[in-house]
Amino acid sequence: MKVVPMRSESLRFLQDLVKAHSPSGYEQPAASVYRAYAGPFADRVTTDVSGNVTAVLNPDATMRIMLAGHLDEIGFMVHHISDEGLLYFSPIGGHDSVVPVGQLVWVHGAERIAGVIGRKAIHLIDPEERKKKPEMYDLWIDIGASSRAEAEAVVEVGDIATYQYEFQSLLGGRASARGFDNKAGCFIVAEALRLLKEEGGLHPDVGVYAVATVQEEIGSRGARTAAYEIGAQTGLAVDMSHSVDYPGVSKARYGQLDLGKGPSVTRGANVNPVVFRLLQDAAKEIGIATQVIGAPSVTPTDAGAMQINRSGMATGLLGVPLRYMHTPCEVVSLDDVANCARLMAQYCRKVRPDTDFTPL
Repeated sequence: MKVVPMRSESLRFLQDLVKAHSPSGYEQPAASVYRAYAGPFADRVTTDVSGNVTAVLNPDATMRIMLAGHLDEIGFMVHHISDEGLLYFSPIGGHDSVVPVGQLVWVHGAERIAGVIGRKAIHLIDPEERKKKPEMYDLWIDIGASSRAEAEAVVEVGDIATYQYEFQSLLGGRASARGFDNKAGCFIVAEALRLLKEEGGLHPDVGVYAVATVQEEIGSRGARTAAYEIGAQTGLAVDMSHSVDYPGVSKARYGQLDLGKGPSVTRGANVNPVVFRLLQDAAKEIGIATQVIGAPSVTPTDAGAMQINRSGMATGLLGVPLRYMHTPCEVVSLDDVANCARLMAQYCRKVRPDTDFTPL
């Protein structure tokens, strides 16, 4: 597989994206990072009422391609402040309730406040209770306040919290971060736009709409509104795919997907057959290995919302193999990330104003 090292400016953009907090409904900090990076490569950049950020090449073109990577990450929302000054919270997005215990978090209130997710010490938990997973309502955030008044001076109900994890390089060109799901996807659509702008090859009557979507973790809400507004004939969503190259996961049950062996290309009911074939052809043209994964029904990604927009969109779904999804230490191969952006750009180059996506 051809490997092209990630340029330093692009790596900094990825690091800035994962650093910016953006739980669903609170994506503005990450959206600002995306706008600043994509702006120089786009003919137009807009932000809609939902918070989706769209960077466009060839906005007057008749054939339109929507590229979607969601900005939002999982997190927590404060829903109660106790008399003791402890913050009780609800999950934003899907969490495994064993993960938050003992984690350091940032509470994003009037100012950013450090906190610790607390639970009863193991010594105080009954033997039968130890056998069970904790419930989210058994946990709280301790910011060091000793009263409700002290806590309310810096935090309000509705404020959010995120894990105190950022980008960390690992061996073998791999990296860990909070929120690679799906900040890496936002990175990919912006990088695809940059590659098209700087390297060329896009037909002048094909427009590319690189959208950083919002609220995917709670139902692909941003992708629905963006897809309706753009009205693209074809689109690619990119999200993280479950890498299963570690112990305890059955390949017979989940299929094979390995870190560092190329981006995933989904095949199934959520994917237009013409788009799938074009993606595979594009990968061969530029020497990128891909890993095909099967999805027999609709996927829980932006592609699901995009496909049924208006009278239908010819969708494809790309993915980056990811370990430990929805934890604060997600792991990816940076080569997979970079090659996914190259594949996305090459797909856009293959689309012509008269491309027929009708499955025959």
